Amino acid sequence: MDNGCLIAQISDPHIKAAGKLSYRRVDTRRALRDAIALLNRLTPRADALLISGDLVDFGRVEEYAVLEELLADLTMPCYLIPGNHDDRRRLRERFAGHAYLHQHDEFVQWVVDDFPVRLIGLDSSVPGQPHGELCLERLAWLDEVLRQKPDTPTLIMLHHHPFDSGIDHMDRQQLRNRHALEELLGAYHNVERLLCGHLHRSVQRRFANTIAYSCPGISHQVTLDLRHQAPATFSLEPPGYLLHHWTPGAGMLTHQGFIDAYPGPYPFFDANGLID
Repeated sequence: MDNGCLIAQISDPHIKAAGKLSYRRVDTRRALRDAIALLNRLTPRADALLISGDLVDFGRVEEYAVLEELLADLTMPCYLIPGNHDDRRRLRERFAGHAYLHQHDEFVQWVVDDFPVRLIGLDSSVPGQPHGELCLERLAWLDEVLRQKPDTPTLIMLHHHPFDSGIDHMDRQQLRNRHALEELLGAYHNVERLLCGHLHRSVQRRFANTIAYSCPGISHQVTLDLRHQAPATFSLEPPGYLLHHWTPGAGMLTHQGFIDAYPGPYPFFDANGLID
């Protein structure tokens, strides 16, 4: 796009192997295939795709093989981070050709400077645990890379949501040290969005000097139930994606789209004007 940048985001593919359904109900392979087909058809096409964690369901070698096969159909570069369902070592081994995944020795953290908007991936995963955390080493790394280009518009992506969503069972497994991240980002004014997944819902919140924005799931959504101690359930609501559109002067605008097909588009006007 002329002097601008269009970044797509999907989240939580939860890919399984051998034709298995996630939670014995959700065909996550079909969901990712449908998402990729839609993203490839978009006009204008996104410059890049971000996938914000929980790439596979149990971190298994065969699941990453299926993921790699599906992502091969993308017609744009994609950038991955792990979620609590992922395995760092197996992710890196399967996607050895994704050089950015190896920028940090221990954590899957990376910076991509190939677009008008700078892309930063954070590894908030804690092996064997559902919650997220950014230890002092990960936060120091983020501070260092932000100081390198404090005036460049930047998107930061991590898996775990750094705010209370009101969905009780999910907030028990959010980013544990969110206040440390918020304090760090308070020193910068160039972070256009702080992107996450994990919630399987579109939720936005002011965060430091930016907006924290969670991406809906591409297959199933966490049930919107704001009761205290509500049960942990999911619903087969429409799958979605986000488009982050940055232009000079205007900054960042985020759209939510849906992956399933729906009737339309229909005209508002005919030859006589507004249709009555």
